[in-house]
Amino acid sequence: MDSTKPGSKPTIECAPNGPYIVQKLEHLQNSKGETIPTKPVIALCRCGASAKKPFCDGTHSKIGFSGVKLSAGAKDVRKNYVGRKITIHDNRSICSHAGFCTDRLNSVFRLKAEPWIDPDAAPVEQIIETVKKCPSGALSYSIAGVEHRDQDREPMITVSKDGPYCITGGIAFTGEPRGAGASEEHCTLCRCGASKNKPFCDGSHWHIGFKDEKN
Repeated sequence: MDSTKPGSKPTIECAPNGPYIVQKLEHLQNSKGETIPTKPVIALCRCGASAKKPFCDGTHSKIGFSGVKLSAGAKDVRKNYVGRKITIHDNRSICSHAGFCTDRLNSVFRLKAEPWIDPDAAPVEQIIETVKKCPSGALSYSIAGVEHRDQDREPMITVSKDGPYCITGGIAFTGEPRGAGASEEHCTLCRCGASKNKPFCDGSHWHIGFKDEKN
């Protein structure tokens, strides 16, 4: 299948209080980078309780899973941190708290500091490299008034280790609005069932101790 042909790109849709229905996906991998065989239509677990992760086995109906978004829309705000050479954009409401920014460049992305982002605290090249690692699309950057938000990648879903589905490559996501300023090329989708910002990951997998030993 040529995923560049019109209408041939993969799609993701949330079944009501059920799994993600994924169509036309060719590339599905686990956290080790190993390929997971796929089909033209697959159902990926989002309640966190399937015994066949990452695939749905119907457990959502047994445990009464709800796909309702509980987070307040007022928190869906993108802030701009303007530096001398680069501006960093950030929407905290869609952050999956993967920690790539604070772990790799804590001089710029500073926990327990206000403002928490200092765009002048590291070379621009390091900031760009770090922002590109953001899986959720919460972070992007602008230089000389031009925003850089997306990357040119093949459509893929990666089952992260004990965390969300990392979506890359511009897979069409239907029926659910993205956050303010969010990337259309990448995002992170909850698979633990506990996010308050469903279907997007909000880091709740950390708090509930979500585990998936197979993937």
